[in-house]
Amino acid sequence: MSIKLICIDMDGTLLMDQQNIAEEDKNAIKEAVEKGVIVAITTGRIYDCARMYSDTIGLKTPIIASNGAYIGGVNDEEIYNNPLKQSDLEDFNIITKKNNLFTYVNTNWGIVSTVELPEDHVYKVLNKTLPKDKQVRLEVVKDLDEAFKKYKGEILKGVCVEKEFKDKLKEAKEELIACTTDLEVVSSWDDNFEIMKKGSSKGEAVQMLAKYLGVSQEEVMCIGDSENDLSMITWAGTGVAMGNAIDSVKEVANYVTSDNKHGGVAEAIRKFVL
Repeated sequence: MSIKLICIDMDGTLLMDQQNIAEEDKNAIKEAVEKGVIVAITTGRIYDCARMYSDTIGLKTPIIASNGAYIGGVNDEEIYNNPLKQSDLEDFNIITKKNNLFTYVNTNWGIVSTVELPEDHVYKVLNKTLPKDKQVRLEVVKDLDEAFKKYKGEILKGVCVEKEFKDKLKEAKEELIACTTDLEVVSSWDDNFEIMKKGSSKGEAVQMLAKYLGVSQEEVMCIGDSENDLSMITWAGTGVAMGNAIDSVKEVANYVTSDNKHGGVAEAIRKFVL
């Protein structure tokens, strides 16, 4: 059965380490779209950032953002929206504060945190390359409780980051998983974990988008590299792991392509679609 929907992760998959998209990947995506295939950017990043990257390819694509908590269509119409409630974040706040871990929350338009993001954070780095009207909005508040009240119904994801003391990060993640059944808890890198409302994952979002588009499971290909990609790669008719993917992703994939520095996305599209 031919592929009709391709869902592609961003970081570590579509994006190279310099946060840009390889020309060979752009060309393969365009060729797939010209053939009538729908391509959806599927990311843990905020919606506006993902849309900016689809614009750089020169395509209007559906977007799955914030690890599946939000789905937008080709004309930015809302297909699915599953924001966190303040009560959903109580355990997250207690555990991360107890361990003195850095946290922030995502909306569709930006990031809200209690301290400035570090200069090497992906959104800080990205903003330096963008005109002011295209930059990701970064807001600092005194306490995340303030953000929850101010942006009620807009917060889609919470993120905890710890680059140095990763054992502490792992312990906090495991403690959170053990004490709540109301959240999805996954990692997109080895220095973070991310929380969404139960029912929000890339896998569930891909299923919803496929149903919305009238595409069967066998007609879906998903490409990714990290833990937060596991659900969609497992569900897809064709699951593709990047060469730089973690072992657990490679184990469930139907195919392992080249890494994100060597056109892995293009290789997969040319093998299964073109």
